[in-house]
Amino acid sequence: MAAVQNILLDIGRLAPFCPFIGGSVLRSAHERVRGCSRKTNPHLHTQKFPYAIKALPDVLARKWDDADFQPYKDAFPAEHRTSPAALQAHVEDLTKRDVKIAYLKNLQGYLWEDGYKTGAYATPLFSDVAPKLQEWRDAGKKLAIYSSGSVFAQKLLFQHVSEGERVEDRTGLIDGWFDTVNAGLKTEAESYRKIVAALGWTAESTLFLTDNVKEVDAAAAAGVQTILVDRPGNAVLADSDRQRLHIVTTFLALEC
Repeated sequence: MAAVQNILLDIGRLAPFCPFIGGSVLRSAHERVRGCSRKTNPHLHTQKFPYAIKALPDVLARKWDDADFQPYKDAFPAEHRTSPAALQAHVEDLTKRDVKIAYLKNLQGYLWEDGYKTGAYATPLFSDVAPKLQEWRDAGKKLAIYSSGSVFAQKLLFQHVSEGERVEDRTGLIDGWFDTVNAGLKTEAESYRKIVAALGWTAESTLFLTDNVKEVDAAAAAGVQTILVDRPGNAVLADSDRQRLHIVTTFLALEC
């Protein structure tokens, strides 16, 4: 196995989440304090991005005719942007079905930005993440993010990392940002080849960290080294996958 010089990270393995939100890496400050409880909102299990859904009606009412909102609205199919109510209904339907589509991701990023600016959001990383990212950077390794969430949203997340009572900008740790728009689907080997080429890396010297078995297999098919990160709330792994994959439960177990 070649020495690891570059690390590609699935953003979902960096931050805590409530399993019933479907793996959302972002929670409101209020939810972070109260913890992961269904009593907080019994309907959150159908909402992958609860803040975005909650904020959307107000944003549509305020921004429907604003120039800065038009690109986000106009990206939606014409039949779903005839009115704020029509767009709201379409967004709720896509979110409930966990449909990953570019115009929805971009709108979510717009809504997240509003939440970050107002202080409703900050990103609580797992306690082992920030020290390990800094350790890798100090050792001269290159880091990049690959997520189904938009690049815009990824950067917002890293610009607002909660560390105790402080909110820090950690974008300087990251060398590249990739999503399903600029790289392709995470379950296709070609996406990883594209990322490696775009960054000037080699597949053999790159390690991909994710919690998704299909993504592990796709990256491995592209010649990328892989480790599956099994965090609380992950999907249950099959015994066969546990036997064949390299698995860790914390970044502290990574020696690279």
